[in-house]
Amino acid sequence: MKPLDPRLLRYSAAARGYLAVTVVLGLAATGLILIQASLLARLLAGAATGTGLTVLAGALVALVGVLVARAAASYGGEVTALRAAAAVKSQLRRRLVDHALRLGPSWLAETKGRHRAGEVTTLATRGLDGLDAYFARYLPQLVLACLVPFAVLIRVAFADWISAVVIGVTLPLIPVFAILVGLHTKATTQRQWRLLARLGGHFLDVVEGLPTLKLFGRGKPQAEVIGAVTEEYRAVTMSTLRVAFLSGFVLELAAALATALVAVEVGLRLLAGHMSYQTALLVLLLTPEAYLPLRAVGAQFHASTEGAAAARDVFEILDTPQLPAPNPRAPGRRVSLRDDTIKLSGVSLAYPGCDRQALSAVNLTIRPGDRITLAGPSGAGKSSLLALLLRFAEPTGGRIEVGGVDLTFIPVGEWRRQISWVPQQPYLFNTSVAANIALGQPEASPRAIGRAAEAAGAAEFIEHLPAGYATEIGERGLRLSSGQRQQIALARAFLRDAPLLLLDEPTAHLDAVSARRLEDAIAALTADRTMIQVTHSENPTRDIGRLFTLNHGTLRQASSPCLAPAPALLAATS
Repeated sequence: MKPLDPRLLRYSAAARGYLAVTVVLGLAATGLILIQASLLARLLAGAATGTGLTVLAGALVALVGVLVARAAASYGGEVTALRAAAAVKSQLRRRLVDHALRLGPSWLAETKGRHRAGEVTTLATRGLDGLDAYFARYLPQLVLACLVPFAVLIRVAFADWISAVVIGVTLPLIPVFAILVGLHTKATTQRQWRLLARLGGHFLDVVEGLPTLKLFGRGKPQAEVIGAVTEEYRAVTMSTLRVAFLSGFVLELAAALATALVAVEVGLRLLAGHMSYQTALLVLLLTPEAYLPLRAVGAQFHASTEGAAAARDVFEILDTPQLPAPNPRAPGRRVSLRDDTIKLSGVSLAYPGCDRQALSAVNLTIRPGDRITLAGPSGAGKSSLLALLLRFAEPTGGRIEVGGVDLTFIPVGEWRRQISWVPQQPYLFNTSVAANIALGQPEASPRAIGRAAEAAGAAEFIEHLPAGYATEIGERGLRLSSGQRQQIALARAFLRDAPLLLLDEPTAHLDAVSARRLEDAIAALTADRTMIQVTHSENPTRDIGRLFTLNHGTLRQASSPCLAPAPALLAATS
């Protein structure tokens, strides 16, 4: 780990003011240390020679003031450093979450476990909390370690050049030993953080999948895995602490020997009458202060390594390229999915590390108001096509145009604001029904939320919940049935009122009655929108518009069978 990682400063502009105050207070503390030693040497020398208290009263009052000022500077430095840490953590967390969202779920799949959702969560919480030690303890001590030894050396040189030479020769021993110990502990500390991230990520994944694990009797093996990782983390942590304690002993021993060497040569010259008592006291008082910041920064280095290692992982994610930025020379016209046609021309998609393409030379024209169904077996490329439209992935071949404008020229946020996506397993949060429906439209009124729920066929069961729309539904909506969760997701999409609706097998896990109700809600929801629906069945029993089949990444239009008209169409023609 570098003594001061410049990336932490580059990614934390909000903390620079606090860091500047920390440096200023460090300078003040350095000056106060020199004044304190001079006053204390004068008082002790005066008391030893019998100088009266009235003569020394001024120096005594000044010493008390200096001690108070030094305590205030130390307190202020730690407070401002903690505020700097809070600013850095807040900014890094916002950047990390924003960047991970821009990278999309395909990035998590492509990393093959390197950055699982649970590990990213641990990184953004427990990992970045370790920066408190970095900013509040290590960084202030690093400032003092750069200032105090040189200031002490200069002050001692004016008082006694021989002692200054001894201090100057022995002073570099402390950082040399600290660097050697740091190189030895670097790999151990990184391994400790990796194990913590793995443990936290795996534990979160296990907790989320606990019902499934219990259902299939796989709870005990997962508990054994967690136990094994925990034991490994314990062993590595104890190894790191052992090295930290031993390194502290080495630094203390080196500083003690150096101080003793100065004390011996000062004592001999004092006995020989070659040095005044006050000068000897000044040198002896300042010598420990020269080594103290270096010892402290070596000790705090170990406390800060976890946060610094977590920050390096954050920077690794932030350095991951995301979707290309819009071309500044792109056409200035804004696209609207209510009026513009989406055209896929020879689009291919290949995921890193995969032998075959997920999509191969796909040609598809999506006009405003189209109803399109994509059918095919699992792994045929249906979800990959939706990922391209959601811009979770970028095509590796061909191009996607919207109203004649290349999709890469359109900002991701502007594009996604015109899309509603109902995945196969929609994510519901541990909050109220109303808050879950209003996720994409947080400023929506209770009346609008109620209309959206009614349109999705969810109003009836919501009104029978204990607290109605204010009912807490648990993490992932575990207090609701699969059909109810899908209806909440449809209500969310209806409230968003986006012109393009993407449905990823919304009725896959529902019984016939629930599926029929959901299909009725979808028919009402998509009356004036463009809809693309994914299904496994190539023989649907409802009006599905244009039917396309996907097989091994190849898209073909199927001849639509004779289908029973949807209830909405029957009502319109009767």
